[in-house]
Amino acid sequence: MINNSNLDDYIRRLRQGERAALAQAMTLVESSLPQHQPLSARLLDGIIPYTGQAKRLGITGTPGAGKSTFLAVLGEELLSQGHKVAVIAIDPSSPVSGGSILGDKTRMLNLSRADHAFVRPVPSRGHLGGASQRTRELILLCEAAGYDIVIIETVGVGQSETAVAAMVDCFISLQIAGAGDDLQGIKKGIMEMADFIIINKDDGENHRNVEIARHMYHSALHIIRRKYPQWQPRVLTCSALEKHGIGEVWQAVQHFLHLMSQSGQLATLRQQQNLAWVRQQIETNALTALFARADVRQHCQQIEAQLHQNHISPRAGICAVTQFITQKVFK
Repeated sequence: MINNSNLDDYIRRLRQGERAALAQAMTLVESSLPQHQPLSARLLDGIIPYTGQAKRLGITGTPGAGKSTFLAVLGEELLSQGHKVAVIAIDPSSPVSGGSILGDKTRMLNLSRADHAFVRPVPSRGHLGGASQRTRELILLCEAAGYDIVIIETVGVGQSETAVAAMVDCFISLQIAGAGDDLQGIKKGIMEMADFIIINKDDGENHRNVEIARHMYHSALHIIRRKYPQWQPRVLTCSALEKHGIGEVWQAVQHFLHLMSQSGQLATLRQQQNLAWVRQQIETNALTALFARADVRQHCQQIEAQLHQNHISPRAGICAVTQFITQKVFK
């Protein structure tokens, strides 16, 4: 286990690409225990000079679109080209038990066993946007360990997966055709953020459905405001099952990243992402510190008791707590 006395040794082992050290560093960073936070901060400070060189990809998609199969085949393609690939697979946490299945590593078995690949299933723990609270920091750890391509697979259970787009260089929406979900996939939230729409399962008798869906997505992308002035999002098709079209997808992604880099847009994007990340964490930490105050907790409990007894409305309760915080904390 990482502690203050062996932290430097763990950073050295992490930099050498030792997967066990990377896994333990991720466990520390994911921990929500207060006693682990200073050590996590020291760990991240220690590895930050060795980050930022990887290509960061985000992949979302509806359930059943074949994200894990697509990632496994894409990962194998990247390994064959000499890349080191890390996959952070976000798994939904149960709102009842809080647990997660974390089965993506099993679905990407060959990739997870490869010498130059690392697959890490991560529970969302109720965090919205298709990612987990510590996803950005896990990306940095993978980069420090020498992985030059880091892929984030989102939860993929709705239309709120766009938070991952604020963590990556290229955001891919994986879709399928002929499953009654074509209209669902054209909803603006995902479409406006996607750099590529990839229609999977272009095989067998499904080819005609894929062509119809490709035309629909292509038309929809041309009436949506561009995310970047210099890039028109593209629609591509592939079959992860039959392993065709994957190489073309990667070539298109490389072209996109080259264009973004040459124009200076990639550097600007990462600066904006870092600032947004810092601001978000400041707000989160400020709220945590605020509700850790005994007087604020006590007042909230009093308001909750009145709500249970139907003595006040929810809006009145909100106003009462807000007024208390304004008077007592920000006076």
